[in-house]
Amino acid sequence: MQEQKIDNSEKENKEEQFLNSKEVGEIEEASETLEVSESEGTASLNEPTYDEILEERDNLKDRLMRSLADLENLRKRADRDRRDAEVYGGTKLARDLLSVFDNLSRALDNIDDELRSKSSALVEGLELTQREILSVFSNHKIDQIKPSEGERFDPKFHQAMFEAPMPGMEKGTIIQVMTNGFKIGDRLLRASQVGVSSSSNLSENISNNDTNSSGSKPADSQGEDKS
Repeated sequence: MQEQKIDNSEKENKEEQFLNSKEVGEIEEASETLEVSESEGTASLNEPTYDEILEERDNLKDRLMRSLADLENLRKRADRDRRDAEVYGGTKLARDLLSVFDNLSRALDNIDDELRSKSSALVEGLELTQREILSVFSNHKIDQIKPSEGERFDPKFHQAMFEAPMPGMEKGTIIQVMTNGFKIGDRLLRASQVGVSSSSNLSENISNNDTNSSGSKPADSQGEDKS
């Protein structure tokens, strides 16, 4: 009888342990389910709306377009700086070489026919050197500014060294060219030095003065006769 009671008690203990473990498992499973549901609820609360997604898309698109525009402007600026460096990089050297060209031109202008006949080879060499300098200038987009007498004065390319009245010339007309100018690309390297007419009605004033002076003499003579 005692052995049967012991067996029953052990059986009951095992059943209690099984029930306890089953309850613990159910509790843990329920807690896990609760945690999952809470996390899903939180995720559903943090999920952006359709309007927010559209707004974020538009913001990203705007930022992308701005970045592309900045890159394009940077590329154009770099390309423009590169072209300017190619054309205007030798501006300082070209300006220094202008004095060499001027001295060579003055030397050729002072050669008379006698010297040209005696030293024709030397003169020809000087002229060839002058043409070669102009050819090199042209290869680097350096062009001469050659005004002529009677042309209108342009302050963008001409420098007035003096002004003088000139009969028959309008005011602001070039009456003498002293030195030709140069430009490199679209920029002025050196202005042409010229003389400019300062009066447009000088001949008319002279004729009017002559008329007035000739008209006053008969009046004086008539007065003398009356007296």
